[in-house]
Amino acid sequence: MAQQQAGDYRILHEAGLRDHLAGLSDLKALLGGDPASWSITEVGDGNLNLVFIVKGARGGVAVKQALPYVRLVGESWPLPLSRAHYEYLALSKQAQLAPGLVPALLHHNERLALTVMELLEPHIIMRKGLVAGTQYPRFVDDITTFTARTLFFTSDLALPAAGKKEAIAAFAGNHALCKITEDLIFTDPYRIAEQNRWTAPYLDGLAASMRDDMELHVAISRLKLKFIASPEALLHGDLHTGSIMVTESQTRVIDPEFAFYGPMGFDVGAVLANLLMAYFASAGHERTPGERQAFERWVLETVEKVWIEFARKFLDLWRTQARGDAYPVSLFPGEKGAMRLEAERHAYMQRLFTDTIGFAAAKSIRRIFGLAHNADFELIADLKSRATSEARAVRLARGMMVEAAAFRTIFDVTGAARKLRDWQPELSG
Repeated sequence: MAQQQAGDYRILHEAGLRDHLAGLSDLKALLGGDPASWSITEVGDGNLNLVFIVKGARGGVAVKQALPYVRLVGESWPLPLSRAHYEYLALSKQAQLAPGLVPALLHHNERLALTVMELLEPHIIMRKGLVAGTQYPRFVDDITTFTARTLFFTSDLALPAAGKKEAIAAFAGNHALCKITEDLIFTDPYRIAEQNRWTAPYLDGLAASMRDDMELHVAISRLKLKFIASPEALLHGDLHTGSIMVTESQTRVIDPEFAFYGPMGFDVGAVLANLLMAYFASAGHERTPGERQAFERWVLETVEKVWIEFARKFLDLWRTQARGDAYPVSLFPGEKGAMRLEAERHAYMQRLFTDTIGFAAAKSIRRIFGLAHNADFELIADLKSRATSEARAVRLARGMMVEAAAFRTIFDVTGAARKLRDWQPELSG
């Protein structure tokens, strides 16, 4: 990546963005009409960036610009603009490997840390739909195609060793975003940290118990080491339901600025964690008891199908597209060799499943005790009800992390979640 020169970057507000887009002939034509008439609305509700929707007489685009600091916190937390470069690289690779499942790239300006993409309409952020109790019948097929293809084809199963090392190097500079993950997911929720927060006073006791839970600390430390030291494949790095836009018939994965080479289970686990949190939060969004039962059944069925379909698609790719240096087929000749390799494939997937549920647990806990929380829980107005839902999610997460051997299949996870649906935790306050 070229070094950014001092003075090249500026934060684009409405007038500056209008001028920039008007100077790009393709985008000017796509939007249509007089640039002075374009509507420009800042809609970013994330933690890091500016996001604009620009509409003209003929069409619209989405524009994302990285800020030189964490938007959620402010200028006291600086952050490199290079993350926009890594997001662009990741989106380009994902579009190649999983076409139609990420937004189309229309323009990228590295100096301004700015990317223009297709405007996704009438898509909404998936988390908002889940809070409302909406079901998405296409989601399982789309998200498992995305994860299976992006993870398999960037792994040692598909790439020669030299190519894989070059790919790792291309994303190695995104360490500032990795550091955010390392701290906010794997460290801060388990210690006293200035930016931690939770639903007080009801979860005060649970927060304190987690800080004293050495078995949990060992488990999260093992996961952190895996995250740091296992560059298995190119990860999205932040694959939660706020980074997925949906309709009932389409799915688009957005915002891969945390992309780097890491353990595959982190991405799949993030998807499962957010579905499980949507399940536990659902009770807090009921207006009458039991009105969301059908939605809750669908969520847990979706959890099951996400893992099952991901594993099936990943294994199918391994059987038919394995051209990497890992598991060379010359070592497994004949029927006996083929049978042994197939057994090893299933053992590999079992290890990946254990990683996945561990990372899912870590992602759940950070959203309840760390800096950045989920709307699934935050939109539950009654604090005691919110804390009850969160405590149920934490109880499952601790079990998945500390007692991983008890969760051999995805049905063990959903079965445990069902048992906790009406469990009444002891709350503080």
